[in-house]
Amino acid sequence: MNTARAHQPAENLLALHLNVHAPDISCVLPAFNEEENIEVIIPLLAQQLQLANRSFEIIVVDDGSTDRTIERATKLQADHPVVILRLSRNFGKENAITAGLEQAKGRAVIILDADLQHPLHLLQRYIELWDEGYEMVYGVRHRRSDQSWFLRNSSRLFYRLLSKATSVPIPRGAGDFRLLDRKVVNALNNLPERSRFMKGLYSWVGFKSHPVPFESERRGTGKSNFNFRGLFALAVTGITSFSNLPLRVWTGIGALISSLAILYALFIVGRTLIFGSSVPGWATLTVSILFLGGVQILSIGILGEYIGRIFEEVKGRPNYIVAEVLRPESTDA
Repeated sequence: MNTARAHQPAENLLALHLNVHAPDISCVLPAFNEEENIEVIIPLLAQQLQLANRSFEIIVVDDGSTDRTIERATKLQADHPVVILRLSRNFGKENAITAGLEQAKGRAVIILDADLQHPLHLLQRYIELWDEGYEMVYGVRHRRSDQSWFLRNSSRLFYRLLSKATSVPIPRGAGDFRLLDRKVVNALNNLPERSRFMKGLYSWVGFKSHPVPFESERRGTGKSNFNFRGLFALAVTGITSFSNLPLRVWTGIGALISSLAILYALFIVGRTLIFGSSVPGWATLTVSILFLGGVQILSIGILGEYIGRIFEEVKGRPNYIVAEVLRPESTDA
């Protein structure tokens, strides 16, 4: 086993973790309005990491919550090594994860949701695989009973299209519940792009990886904010960030329509030369104009998506703004 991952004694747990400059494990919890779940998951998470006998820190990234998530998390700082990153507003889960990764100091980082749906008992398996030399361990959810039929099938279709459109294989069912070695975290933090599709970035950086299948637990309390609108926005970000296939598809469609138009023009010329001129067909003309106009508008829309991504990158605005960092009082920071 790597000596840098040596086990730490469990006595005087909080003092030990607070004085370790680089803990073994950093846990990143993006949270948005999770006031009741946050006070449950932090003690359970700390218990699992104590069983693994590792030094750790828990980073709660409050993504613009409007409830008492920060207040509940702050109360737990007296007993657990909790760092709270309060973002100035809601920047979205992808950017909240980015903020947590850039804040984390651990030799490995575990990302998991604050809603209690990720099974914490798997963390022992994650750490074992990390000790065996795997640099990324990720969970693969093979059942989505908590989602509607429409959302489940939409998600399945999205990943199928994404796997066809990109040159980087993105495992279907793999989410943000994963362990990342420090070298993986450093690679992700060095990526300068602002339209971040984390599931794609995990695959793009590569490294030695291992999947772990799991079934989602029941959500603790509250209601999930993920819906079809969120899935559609994520799909657009994923496809436009990792593939130029839509541009190529519409280039092909444009070429096909142009070829058909030329053939039709030749047909009209030939018919006129043989049979003479005929009364123009207004219905055919109208349908053709409307069809071609729709194709052009759709093509402009696809181009606009890519130009919009370029616009966001050129502006150079940060992915998030940290309003406040709350650390346990006994830390030096």
